[in-house]
Amino acid sequence: MILVGALCLLDLLLTLGVIRRLREHDAHLRSLLPRGDRPPAGPPVPVARGERVGDFLATTVDGEPVSRDLLTGETLVAFFSPGCTTCKGKLPEFAAYVRDLPGGRDQVIAVVADERAEIGEMSRTLAPLARVVVEEFDGELSRAFGVDAFPAHFVVDGSGTLLATAPDLALLRSARNA
Repeated sequence: MILVGALCLLDLLLTLGVIRRLREHDAHLRSLLPRGDRPPAGPPVPVARGERVGDFLATTVDGEPVSRDLLTGETLVAFFSPGCTTCKGKLPEFAAYVRDLPGGRDQVIAVVADERAEIGEMSRTLAPLARVVVEEFDGELSRAFGVDAFPAHFVVDGSGTLLATAPDLALLRSARNA
């Protein structure tokens, strides 16, 4: 019994040592990245109504640059994920909603968060409706808007100030009218 207890204690000490070394190794790797390439420390911080979204620079699947400084007029920015069943179910509603927006496709950015950052079926479905950006889950746009769940919808003005946000288009309509 004493031998088993001693082995368990030794195993626990070795495990704690490995965890400490992994944390040190992670910190060292983060310090080697250029400042702009470092992953965010902690969960995303949501942007509140009336605040400006963070800076971002991305490229659409069509090769067009998008950034906060390139926004013109009110722009709908929507976030989807191919692995999200709610996102897939809401695509027809999203399509109907954006068809009625003034400015059309130019005033809509659809962000597809995919762990492989590949252009897939969802991206191709959204392409006729919006300027589509495909990025990893913690990509620049997701960090700029503080996205932590999918789907997510934001309306920003030409300066990047958040006018309304909601996880659902019906709620977004209500937030816009409030």
